[in-house]
Order: sequence, then C-alpha cells, then structure tokens
Amino acid sequence: MGKLVLDTETSIFKNIRVYWLAFIVYWGIVLFGYDTGGVVSAQYFLEQFGLINDDGTKNVQKSNDVSSNVVSVLQAGAFFGALGSAPISAKIGRRSTMFIFTLIFCIGAILTTVAKGGSKGLAEIYAGRVISGVGIGGLSAVAPAYVSECSPKDVRGRITGLFQIMVAFGVMISYFMNYGIGIHFASGFQIWQIPFGFQLVPGGILAVGLLTVKESPRWLASVGRRDQALETLAYLRRETTSSPAVLHEMAEIEAAIEEEREARRGLGWKEAFFGKGNFIRFVIAFVIFLLQQWAGQNSVNYYAPQIFASIGYTGRKNNLLASGIYGVVKLVATTLFIFFGVETLGRKLSLFISAMGMGTLFFIIGAILKTHPPPAANANVVVSNPPPASKAMAAMLYIYVCFYSMGWGPLPWVYVSDIFPTRTRHYGLATASASQWLWNFVVSKVTPDLNTDLGYKMFLMFATINIGGMGVFSLLIPETKGRSLEEMDVIFGSITQEQRQADIDRQERAFNRVTSHSDLSTEKV
Repeated sequence: MGKLVLDTETSIFKNIRVYWLAFIVYWGIVLFGYDTGGVVSAQYFLEQFGLINDDGTKNVQKSNDVSSNVVSVLQAGAFFGALGSAPISAKIGRRSTMFIFTLIFCIGAILTTVAKGGSKGLAEIYAGRVISGVGIGGLSAVAPAYVSECSPKDVRGRITGLFQIMVAFGVMISYFMNYGIGIHFASGFQIWQIPFGFQLVPGGILAVGLLTVKESPRWLASVGRRDQALETLAYLRRETTSSPAVLHEMAEIEAAIEEEREARRGLGWKEAFFGKGNFIRFVIAFVIFLLQQWAGQNSVNYYAPQIFASIGYTGRKNNLLASGIYGVVKLVATTLFIFFGVETLGRKLSLFISAMGMGTLFFIIGAILKTHPPPAANANVVVSNPPPASKAMAAMLYIYVCFYSMGWGPLPWVYVSDIFPTRTRHYGLATASASQWLWNFVVSKVTPDLNTDLGYKMFLMFATINIGGMGVFSLLIPETKGRSLEEMDVIFGSITQEQRQADIDRQERAFNRVTSHSDLSTEKV
C-alpha cells in the first residue's frame, strides 16, 4: 500500500501539468454534475408556477411535468451541443472549442438567473436551460478527448477519470446548495436564482483557466503542426524535445496519424464511422452510455429529494440533507477509486463488479419498499423520525453509489476516451456524449412519472438492467488498461501489430536523423 501511495505521488509530480490541464478543463464537467433540478420541489416554486391545486395540495402531474422539463430541456440542448462540437473541435482545436462552448453556457446561465415567477419566468428558465445545455453538451464531448490526448498511457485512466470526480463534486455542490436554500429561504425568487446563478462560478473559472493551458499535442500533429506538437508534448511530460521517451511517444502519434491519413485518403466522413475496426467502437460508445443512463444513478441524482421522500425521508430539510450526504458519499467513493483503483482493477472487472453490486442493492431496496412502505411520500410533509426500513433503504442507496463510483460512473468516459484514434476521436466522443445526453434526456423526462406510477417496481427495473444488461456488456468489451491510445487500432483490428511496429520504427528513425542532423549543425557552429 505504501509503495502504491509513493508511486501515485511520484506520478502526480511528474505529470503535474497534465493534472492541471485536467483540473481546468473539467470545471466544465462540474457544470455537468451541478444540475439544479432539486429547486422544483420547493413549496414557493410550486406556488409561483401554478403547480398547487385549489385545495392547497401539490398538483402531482403538473409538478412532474415541470420538474422533468426543467431537467430534460438542458439534456436536449446538450445533445445538439455534443453533436455540433465534433466539426468545430476538428477545425479549430480542443482548447478554442471549449472556450466557445463556455461562453454559450454562460449566456444560458444568465438567462435562467434573471427569471422571475409566472409563465414568462418559466419560459425564460426553459430557454436558458436549453442554451446552457448546448454549452454543457459541447464541453462534455470535447473535455474527455482533450484530457485523454494529453495524458500518458500509464496514468491515463486516473487522469481522465477525474471527469467523474468533478461530476460528483458538482452533484454534491448542487445538493448542499439546495439544502442551504431550503433552510434559509422559505420564499422569494432567490430559491431558484441563487442556484442557477452559482453556475457562473465554475463557468468563469473554466473560461479564465483555459488561458493557462496548451492545445492537445495529438490534435496539433493531426493538422500538420508537428514542431508545435513536439514542444507541447515535451512541456506536458516535463522533458526536453530531445528526450527518447518524448520522441518515442511522438513517433507513435505520428505513425498512427499517418496510417489513418493513408487509410482515409480520398474518402469522406463515412470512413471514420465504417472504416476497418471503427464501427464497433461507435457501437460501444453508444451502448455504454445507453446502459449507464438506465443504471438508475441519474434518476437518483436529479430527483434525490423526491426519491428520498418516497422512501421515508420527508420534510424538505430531511430529504435535502439525505441527498447532500449522498453527494458526499459519491464524491469520496469516486475520488478513492480514481486514484487507487482504476489502474489496478482494470476496466472490465471494475465495470462488472459495479454492475453486480448496483443491481443487488436495487433489488434489496425494491423488496424493502414493497414490504415496508414509508408513512408519507410528499417531499414537503414532515415525518420527524423516519422508520428503520427507510433508514435501511437510505443506507442501501449510499452503498449503491459506492459501487456506481467504482465502475459505471467514471469508466464509460475513460473507456470511450481510450478506444478512438486521433482523427476520429472527436467524432467518437461526440457520438458518446450525444448518446449520453439523449438517454439522459429520456430518463430525466420519465423518472418523475416512473417514481409516481411504479413505486418500488422502478428499483426492480433498474436492478434488472444493471445485472442483465450492464453486467453482460462488461464481459464482452476488450480491456484497455495500460494500453496506449495508438494500440487501440491493433485491439480493434484496424491494423496488425507487426505493421504498427514497423511504422513506429520508421518514424523513430526519421526523428533520429533529424536530431542527429541538428546536433551536427550545432557542433559546426
């Protein structure tokens, strides 16, 4: 254990510039996790937007519709933002693309922040959420590719896995933001204006932070800016441009790009999707996020107050505090796994254990909810002391999120960042991100009604998907731990190992000739 910690510290120090880049870039992912759907359960919000019946009770159907709309319109915008990011990222680079989508997000955040009550205010919230969604979708597609392309292969899983840590951080902030609002503001537009306005803080950090990082060396090499790519790679690795390790990595990058360029010469975008060894990667990228979104986690994320109320934690203070604790557990579990587990267990085993654990716990929660239903299911009706069965179900949710955080939370992003070659990575990440947002939209739209109509059966449904779908899928995909991005072409059959090695050797010889010539010229001077 001591050696593992020492190796981790050495790795972080050596790759500190890559960690800094990931830290900055992933502030856009905090926005991904920081979703303020929880404000719609506040009594004042219900009153201001006409979600209360004449007798003073909550109109469940209208509340479900608005709740799902506030969350899902952001996902709809994100879907189109993710798809639109691919051609922009390919043309102008990862860094500039992220800056553009950050500005788009901030415009949407401002619009939701200034919204007042009534139908006009709700329309402003919807419009702002769609615009913000376009920004978040673009950021979520570009950020993992950007970080992956800058990371060394031995710690790439750990660094790209910071994605999920920042998601969990955003989720935790949103829960405690809603908790604080629920305690200190019983009425007033601040109930939604403060949570929506706070989004500008991570957005601003990202916009300023992007000025301190460099462009992806793999993107630079793919557009012919070879010298700049080598300098950037050496900078990120904290080595000189003549370092054998840097030259070898650069040769590997150049070899892969040249192979892809030759394979696609005279062919259009169809080759990117249907070329040898490529189509299966896009299938994996689409399916892995379809399964992730139906794992049940995002239903808990977006509607945690309502779900905790449904299992007995009623009263706004109780269910928001339970949600906040859930956010803390998720952040801690994700952080521990990313730093100490992702490069140890590997992708396949982690995903399999995660799916089995989540499915088992959901079956347990569903069974308890069936046999010991809670005394109340209204998030605004206070039950001072939740019964033991409710506490047991809350405990199961806390353990569940630990299993989620060791596999199906962080690893889909790590995995799809691994498997695509440089020239199609932006298309692959855009496809993966669009799939994530598409199913995110569907799940967030239907969850309030599922929770109302199915009750305990919703947990049984998610349990079945976890074990029968995600567990089986985990066993079918190839392992990518410890393999370079360029080796993925060999794994997926785009090229043979022998051809790839010959191409690398040729590129290294070319680099050595250039270096020798440069040294000779220096000696003569």
